[in-house]
Amino acid sequence: MDGTVGLLSDPLGGTGRRARPAGVVAGSPLTRIAGPADALAWVADDLLVAETTLRELIHSDVAAVPQVAGWLADAGGKRLRPALAALGARAVGYDRPYTRLICAGELIHLGSLLHDDVVDDGAMRRGRPAAHVVHGNAVTVLTGDFCLARAVLLAAEEGGHTCVTELARAVTEMAEGEVLQLRHAGDLSTDREAYFEVIDRKSAALIAWCCASGAWAAGKPELAAALERFGRGVGVAFQITDDVLDYASGTGKSPGADLRQRKVTLPLIFAMEADPGLRDVLALGDPDASAVPGLLERVRATGALDRAQQEAQERVEDALAALGDLPAGTGRDALGALGRYLVERSI
Repeated sequence: MDGTVGLLSDPLGGTGRRARPAGVVAGSPLTRIAGPADALAWVADDLLVAETTLRELIHSDVAAVPQVAGWLADAGGKRLRPALAALGARAVGYDRPYTRLICAGELIHLGSLLHDDVVDDGAMRRGRPAAHVVHGNAVTVLTGDFCLARAVLLAAEEGGHTCVTELARAVTEMAEGEVLQLRHAGDLSTDREAYFEVIDRKSAALIAWCCASGAWAAGKPELAAALERFGRGVGVAFQITDDVLDYASGTGKSPGADLRQRKVTLPLIFAMEADPGLRDVLALGDPDASAVPGLLERVRATGALDRAQQEAQERVEDALAALGDLPAGTGRDALGALGRYLVERSI
């Protein structure tokens, strides 16, 4: 990337080059946060510095490491985790430089994606061939390990004992979530409880840490607890919404990837409850490409997408309630605006 940040201008719009939103730059006084663009503009300069810092952090004298890590980092990404970390730090009055600290969560995310694509044999990531397809499985896994280790060291250096301890707990949960997801792969009897256990560990644990990292680094455990609750709720809602988007039409993406793999997410769980015949069809094996459009329509016809989206909205509302424990001000408002956007961006 060339110093632009994926979240800016087109919040959570995915990969590609994004310009900074006009009108407000990081550090400028804001009298009102009207939406996610204002929230992100408030920390825009910090995110731009963090983008350069991320490249420095994946550098190594072993040339293959920055080649593989850079292959994924340069493909873009939402950079949601650094944004939430920056907003959380400012919301609690963190008064030291934090652009290195907010990269720790993104390094964990990069490492986990490198590992995931090897485990899942994923061919594409962020619109380009996955790193293991280009560079091979072994060096990709080991580069993922480098990213994880670098993040832990970074959290210790920038955040201190509690911050790095909590990161280690989050990474432990992520690993457990990955194992649970593998155990449930293709299991059409997976229920809501099992689904939420996976996404709480696999996705929400890291987002919660990112939100609270600045408060832990600042030695403010009560505020860290509130931000962690907020991050858990937002992380779960974010994953539900992503799962809904895989079934939705009009998003600009080809729907049905999860359905083609018989991946049991909340929309499919709700759909199979309403239309048991769907489970019988999918029990026969991965559907042919010609069958996917009809199956998508059956899922949509059950109202499962609306039910799942309502669940995501409820999770966000619970998360927003946790922000009441933070000091009133721009930081709290900005977190709330971004949290709401994570579910409103969908259908």
